[in-house]
Amino acid sequence: MHIIINNSSMVPVYEQVVLQIKQSIISGELKENEPLPSVRSFANELKISALTVKKSYDRLEEEGFVITVHGKGTYVAPTNKQLAIEARRKNVEEDFSMAVQKARECGMTDAEIKEILEIILED
Repeated sequence: MHIIINNSSMVPVYEQVVLQIKQSIISGELKENEPLPSVRSFANELKISALTVKKSYDRLEEEGFVITVHGKGTYVAPTNKQLAIEARRKNVEEDFSMAVQKARECGMTDAEIKEILEIILED
């Protein structure tokens, strides 16, 4: 698993870890029941605090992406197809939202934005 931490980002480090692990799970790079690195080894690898990694793993567990077995480690949760689909849709919605916001900042009208989308969909 390859995680890149951007220390100059406004996104907290634990959220960067969460987002990248989620993406690896959604894309299938990380398979169900596959173990994640231990908190300490992952912290050393990423050169961040073990508490930050623990917070990331806890968040992933809350969202149903991983399961932690005390004394054994943290594993990718069995695939919930609906959860994966919903996560992908959420990512697409966020991308569209950012694109629309950018277009509006450039002074584009809703009609112009829709026209661009229609052109893209025709390709």
